[in-house]
Amino acid sequence: MPDQARPGTGEQAKQHALERLRQAILRGDMAPAQRLVENELAEQLGVTRASVRGALFELEAEGLVERIRNRGSRVRVVTVEEAVAITECRMVLEGLCAAKAAESATDDQLAELTGLGEAMAKAVADGEPVTYSELNHQLHTRIRQFSGQRTAVELLEKLNAQLVRHRFRLALRPGRPQQSLGEHLAMVETITARDPQAAEEAARAHLTSVIAALRE
Repeated sequence: MPDQARPGTGEQAKQHALERLRQAILRGDMAPAQRLVENELAEQLGVTRASVRGALFELEAEGLVERIRNRGSRVRVVTVEEAVAITECRMVLEGLCAAKAAESATDDQLAELTGLGEAMAKAVADGEPVTYSELNHQLHTRIRQFSGQRTAVELLEKLNAQLVRHRFRLALRPGRPQQSLGEHLAMVETITARDPQAAEEAARAHLTSVIAALRE
């Protein structure tokens, strides 16, 4: 995780450390249960230990880091059962966002969702699970954005950040993209049909399937 710019001092340095550490965790560069040693991180990022400590406190509040008594901090481990519980909460919020998007998305936004659905179908046909996973993430992000429901979006961003490892493992599971493609296309179809109730049901059905896959 080489430093790319001089971060300055004080709040600027803390924000620099926060962003770099958050992205490293979300990308999977830092594994679950990996210890986060303040001295080492401060040296890598070119900031003070105090800046790193402040960043770790914020990441703990976001659910990405946990503090172990007398042992410092580590990347938080999310168990399967906790991932299921988080996904149950996501189900309600994603359903709300899908319904809102069906009501308020512009024609251009609906066309973008249709294009993403077509790209996902191509990725499955071409046997490209990583591309499919990226498009999957993009589709969910766009639906949330197009919903205009800012409170739900903020809550979902925090919940989703905790599921990175599980989401990536699901995406690479043989047969999973083929299974979930139809669920995503149903979401696109119901939103573009401007049917809020059907869109909410499609989103909830998809996340019910995700929960079943997590438990397998």
